[in-house]
Amino acid sequence: MVEPADRPSTAGQRLGAPESFGVSTLEPGLRPPAQPPGRLVSIRVQMLDDTQEVFQISQRSPGKVLFDLVCVHLNLSEGDYFGLEYQDHRKMTVWLDLLKPTLKQIRRPKNTILRFVVKFFPPDHTQLLEELTRYLFALQIKHDLACGHLICNDTSAALMVSHIIQSEIGDFDETQSWQHLLHNKYLPDQDAIRDKITDCHRKHVGQTPAESDYQLLEIARRLEMYGVRLHPAKDREGTKLSLAVAHIGVLVFQGYTKINAFNWSKVRKLSFKRKRFLIKLRADPAQNAHHDTLEFAMASRDCCKIFWKICVEYHAFFRLFEEPKPKPKPILFTRGSSFRFSGRTQKQIIDYVKDSELKKVPFERKHSKILSNSGMSPHSSSFRSQVPRESAMSVQVADQPDSTRLGQRAECNGSEEPPAATSTINGFQDIPAAPGSDPTQSRQNHHGTGSAPDPQFLNPESPGSEDSPEGSPHVVVNGSGSVNGRGTGSIGVLGQSPEGRLLSPLTSPLLTDAGCVRHDDEDEARRKKFPTDKAYFIAKELLTTERTYLKDLQVITESFQNVAGKDEAFPDSVKNLISASYDPVYKFHQGFLKEVEQRLAQWEGRSNAHIKGDYQRIGDVLLKNIQGLRQLTVHLQKHSECLVELERACRSSRKAEAACRDFEQQRVCYLPLNIFLLRPLHRLLHYKLILERLCKHYPPTHDDFRDCRAALADISEMVLQLQGAMMKMENFQKLLELKKDLTGIDNLAIPGREFIRLGCLSKLSGKGLQQRMFFLFSDSLVYTSRGMTTSNQFKVHGQLPLYGMTIRESEEEWGVPHSFTLFGQRQSVVVAASCESEMERWVEDIRMAIDLAEQTSSPNTDLLSTSLSDNKLSEDGGAELESEEELCGSHSSLERQGQRGNTTVHVCWHRNTSVSMVDFSVAVENQLSGNLLRKFKNSNGWQKLWVVFTNFSLFFYKSHQDDYPLASLPLLGYSVTVPSESESIHKDYVFKLHFKSHVYYFRSESEYTFERWMEVIRSATCSASRSVPSTRKDLY
Repeated sequence: MVEPADRPSTAGQRLGAPESFGVSTLEPGLRPPAQPPGRLVSIRVQMLDDTQEVFQISQRSPGKVLFDLVCVHLNLSEGDYFGLEYQDHRKMTVWLDLLKPTLKQIRRPKNTILRFVVKFFPPDHTQLLEELTRYLFALQIKHDLACGHLICNDTSAALMVSHIIQSEIGDFDETQSWQHLLHNKYLPDQDAIRDKITDCHRKHVGQTPAESDYQLLEIARRLEMYGVRLHPAKDREGTKLSLAVAHIGVLVFQGYTKINAFNWSKVRKLSFKRKRFLIKLRADPAQNAHHDTLEFAMASRDCCKIFWKICVEYHAFFRLFEEPKPKPKPILFTRGSSFRFSGRTQKQIIDYVKDSELKKVPFERKHSKILSNSGMSPHSSSFRSQVPRESAMSVQVADQPDSTRLGQRAECNGSEEPPAATSTINGFQDIPAAPGSDPTQSRQNHHGTGSAPDPQFLNPESPGSEDSPEGSPHVVVNGSGSVNGRGTGSIGVLGQSPEGRLLSPLTSPLLTDAGCVRHDDEDEARRKKFPTDKAYFIAKELLTTERTYLKDLQVITESFQNVAGKDEAFPDSVKNLISASYDPVYKFHQGFLKEVEQRLAQWEGRSNAHIKGDYQRIGDVLLKNIQGLRQLTVHLQKHSECLVELERACRSSRKAEAACRDFEQQRVCYLPLNIFLLRPLHRLLHYKLILERLCKHYPPTHDDFRDCRAALADISEMVLQLQGAMMKMENFQKLLELKKDLTGIDNLAIPGREFIRLGCLSKLSGKGLQQRMFFLFSDSLVYTSRGMTTSNQFKVHGQLPLYGMTIRESEEEWGVPHSFTLFGQRQSVVVAASCESEMERWVEDIRMAIDLAEQTSSPNTDLLSTSLSDNKLSEDGGAELESEEELCGSHSSLERQGQRGNTTVHVCWHRNTSVSMVDFSVAVENQLSGNLLRKFKNSNGWQKLWVVFTNFSLFFYKSHQDDYPLASLPLLGYSVTVPSESESIHKDYVFKLHFKSHVYYFRSESEYTFERWMEVIRSATCSASRSVPSTRKDLY
């Protein structure tokens, strides 16, 4: 006789859950709990494979009885990820409440069909341990694609459909595949990409249905619309938006573009009042601020309640350790809702699966015409040898369709950026998506889809939130993980550790620690086997920055030339000039990079181990290639001409200008296009600095010293030869860039005009101090306010010619801290800086600019357009009132996103700081890239990311092969320090980035790389404390 303690128990009982609480998804073969007495009622449920089943339940049964019956029917152990939804009498789709009687929720059971669907979408599909569960998730993705819920670009859609077809009919057969596509509808616009689907299907030979499900989920989970169900709403300004909920928190969409995200850790309370949905954020302890409440208007109170319920359930499922206990019943009256989440949380599911022995669950694939091993355990040896195999083709996922792409990306973005990244109120700026960009122009990655992190810490051969300028949370979940990177090798089993256990691949730099890959002491021990000589890490910096430089060259030689070649608006002379000037440089650096990679591999002892020789040096490689680079000087001298001719073509043709503008919105163009054109000139400075560090490190007797010194002499000569053109083109490029950020200005980029400084100052007027953006040139000072147009340009309010201007500090006169008065020939302006150091920088630069203006022969220089210069702006009139409204609008909870919402100008506006031309020139020198481990303030794990520092920002990639970043973090306004003892960061070489409540920890691999990252980041974050050259000529 079996003792009661030995009887089989349900999953919930083994977890210690009370019998009366929640749902216990039953073990395969067990019967559901006894139903309460009463007549039986038939309920129809539509499964994910489109079949319908009828279940008999008692009229008094709660919803969990019906749900358990469905799970028993499917032999589903991980049923807590799923739910039953139906349309109520209001024609609104709602979830079946598992604690309430079913018939009290479904008024007409005979006419109602419930749908068994995925309810909770985890960020990492490797957490789904049963093949049956992954199969059901794959069916959900298939359904979402067919009905248009899962928005993505054509490349991603074609690849996902190809995996679905592979699981249904097996290996590619041209006739069979074509007929299958004709008779089955997988996408709303399937016919347009049918050829692309078949091309992808050809590459899946030998892939089992289980592998196809795995690859399908790997692609889908990286899409921005993965698992998203939109709930229409409006913000306080009446802008049409949509709200959604995900594992990270509450998301905000405009169209199909994610524009905001409120992480659970930052949300204090979610509530609704009538038609208003309220999000109360936690106060910022560092700023001693009050609680911030965000308000959204929905169609009705019922809409608010439905969305509020799913938010409560998502929060409990992904954030709580166990099912929440029911509230005690009040004695007199009730207040608020008694609704709560019922069932196992994700942690309970994972813990249960870890503690129990997985059983093979046989099941039938309804649509599959091939046999599959449906009883395979994810941890079995056969599974490890088969399932997570790298696809031969990667995806440009999470791209919005062309019709819905806006000029922003986001958070995460950044998040993954997402971003991406990108990504919580984490502070990563979103990466702009490209309106009308052609996904086929992006280079494919053969490494990246969910590639497992290399076990060796920051191995140079291993492939590798974020502040919206005002601190609004943005999330980026980008591309296929390793977005469009280029690779030539192969990768082992996807998502597995060296021990063979499934890991959680990086999803985006903007995910919380639930999606982080944790690097333990074992990884740290492995990395210590690498060389420790400082020269090795200097050579490794050459390797990492060369990889980034080659990717930047590809933007011109491949992406832009593909766009220009298809557009007749570009003159042939411009196309030929760019091709002839950049293609030879790109080919040369391809060979240079291969040599550097080979030398570093030999230095580390990872290749050619049988060859005897002294490979712990880099000077000979540098000397050889810099001598070869000197032969390309004639091409480098043409690059400034390319910039001028391209600008001339854009001025003469609106189509060419629009084509360049559209190209800049593509993800691959993560910086202004003109910066990429000047990259070869900037790279010469990097070589010079690297060689200077090597020569300083080596003693004169070292074998590598002579080669390094000779290479330094050659590169210094080249820099001196091109220095004049470099300085001239940097200024020209900056004027062209500012022209795009300003509206109301004619002829900004004219000969003789130099940009000096831009930044935020408060202007004193009849209505008090008002925030203005000031632009200082060598002949005039222009002040603007941020416009509310879709392009987010700054609207010019006035111009102060510098000729004859005087400046005087006036803090005592006006009683305004850090204020000074500008006395012009036509008007006087009182402005105030944010701090004393900021005021000193402005006063110094303005005085220098006044001296420059006095030396010119043209005292009257008008920057303003005719319409603005004819109509003088009243300092206290309607123009100021209008800008005050714009200013208020810019501080709303949801920043209106535009195509140019993430430039340096906008970052300075939101962070109330300034940047000079000297700062830009210093930033050109201080470019750096490499692998870093990133950790959030409240997370436990470290995420391995490829990080690029340029243009005052950190750009985050999953690996160095990615074509565009997942997310970015503008560093202006941030401070960089070393963590204190109280922060319990017990790791070496960790630095901390901090801005208001946003804190990030980054961990480097060595003391040298740690010092280099601190140095370059300080150049962008601590302009007030660093000593900068008085002029740009002192830089070279």
